[in-house]
Amino acid sequence: MSDQAGSGFIRREFLKSLAGATAVLSVPSLPVLAQPAATQPALRAEYEAFVDELAAKHGLDRAALRRLFAQIRPQPSIIRAMNAPSTSLPWHRFRKNHVDAVHINGGVKFWTQHAATLARATREFGVPEEIITATIGIETHYGGYTGNFRILDALATLAFDYPKRAEFFRDELEQFVLMGKEMVLDLPSLRGSYAGAMGIPQFMPSSYRKYAVDFDGDGQRNLWSNVADVIGSVANYYKLHDWQPGEAIVVPARVSATPDAALVDDITPKTPISEFRKLGIQPAGEVKDDALAALLPLETESGMQYWFGLKNFYVITRYNRSTNYAMAVYEIAQGIRARVKGT
Repeated sequence: MSDQAGSGFIRREFLKSLAGATAVLSVPSLPVLAQPAATQPALRAEYEAFVDELAAKHGLDRAALRRLFAQIRPQPSIIRAMNAPSTSLPWHRFRKNHVDAVHINGGVKFWTQHAATLARATREFGVPEEIITATIGIETHYGGYTGNFRILDALATLAFDYPKRAEFFRDELEQFVLMGKEMVLDLPSLRGSYAGAMGIPQFMPSSYRKYAVDFDGDGQRNLWSNVADVIGSVANYYKLHDWQPGEAIVVPARVSATPDAALVDDITPKTPISEFRKLGIQPAGEVKDDALAALLPLETESGMQYWFGLKNFYVITRYNRSTNYAMAVYEIAQGIRARVKGT
């Protein structure tokens, strides 16, 4: 999820078909006011202040915004889900639920069905077909499970009732409103993850506005039902986060003793492999000495395992800031590629 909210793939509920997603894209998001403003119901004080801010900042119709916000229904279950993300599980437990035959077989089928589009995305954006495919697979099982929470409720709940990430979600709620205006969406009808991620690739509103592309040239950026747009948008997301075409993603690391905690507290690749060598931590694979890496600890059933996360691994974590998530994408991708390409 491109969001960095980290929930698109965590809790999946089958999304009942958006009875023609194309039709959804033609319904006004802020319909004409039906009654005088004076007769509209009172909103929570926080909603009123936010409505005033949006109206002043973006020139939006305040009455229409108030009517939209009057439809918000806070969901306590969303707070509970945010406080117990599956990415916090030990790697071996997380891996069991995600790196499996279902995801790999589904990825092989998806690649086979959309081979030409995936190949074009790889040519244009430099991101391997298997990485694009695995990302879509881990997010929504190739579009089968895109979430059943109303996005309006999810974003508002987290923006106003989840203090530790309120600023992030208020920004996303603002982006959601702007997205609705730009794309002429019926915002209350849209459903997605409990963190407000939407569509087959589970983009947050800000990511949708910034990274979604019209990959088939039909004049719309439809990530709910247009697979070409989904493929192009995932590839574009990774490219604009500085994917390095042809470069490695991770390399196993050999350690002779438990590394200092300071070496494993950051997923940002900032230490040259040569420096790790001096500390007795050796790559178990080909990698240049000047390549920057992060040392990644993964808890397996038989003990701790270590990997060097390179720049492309870090790029995957821009979709979801979790070592578990990025490693699962990598392993699913490897499994899919082996089946499709035999390599």
